[in-house]
Amino acid sequence: MRLILNQLFWTILLLLIFCLQFVPLQAQDKISDSLVIERIQYIKNTLEHDKTNTKRWWYGWLGGYSAATIGQSIVYFNNNERGMRQDMVLGAATTLLGAAGQFISPLIPHNESEQLNLFSATTGVERLNKLAYAEKLLEECAMREKLARSWKNHAICSTVNLGGGLITWLGFKRSFGAGVGYFVLNSAITETQIWTQPTFARRNYKKYQQKYLENEGDISYLPEVNWYLEAYPGGLGIRVIF
Repeated sequence: MRLILNQLFWTILLLLIFCLQFVPLQAQDKISDSLVIERIQYIKNTLEHDKTNTKRWWYGWLGGYSAATIGQSIVYFNNNERGMRQDMVLGAATTLLGAAGQFISPLIPHNESEQLNLFSATTGVERLNKLAYAEKLLEECAMREKLARSWKNHAICSTVNLGGGLITWLGFKRSFGAGVGYFVLNSAITETQIWTQPTFARRNYKKYQQKYLENEGDISYLPEVNWYLEAYPGGLGIRVIF
């Protein structure tokens, strides 16, 4: 009787192991290859579009500030009227600061799309790696655009404009209204500069999160791992396939 029960136990165990071989236990979910390609293309299009917008904004304001600096400098050297020369030298100094500010702006044009193109995507693993890198680039672009509109930029510009207004009022001994006028005029210019900064990457990053990441759950960028329990003469074994 004991022998029969023993044989029955091993028979059931072997049948169970045999069935398990046809039901792989996947360790984690995996993004489908078509979705990986779609997401990479979405990010690539965003980076390329954002680069175009950023270059247009950056070079436009740099050119405007540079032209204003040169123009006011020319008037300064060709005018003998004291008040005009004072206005021109202060104005040229202010626009020169504006031009210099473009070089320390968070929105200096970058080449994220070209960096992404350097990544190979011939295999599934390479495409997953490329997607992870693409998401990192998109997040960095979005953060730069957010930083460019932070309160710090508004505060710096307001401080410079306030200084110019005080110089006009107290330094040049003009009226209080002249100082206020200088501050208001230049504040309007700098605020326009800040609020015209591109936000395409920031908006598309938010859309990307809503479309692809909110319901992603436990999806991993790692290659799919399958575990198999196997029986062989003399024992049991586990086989792992990547």
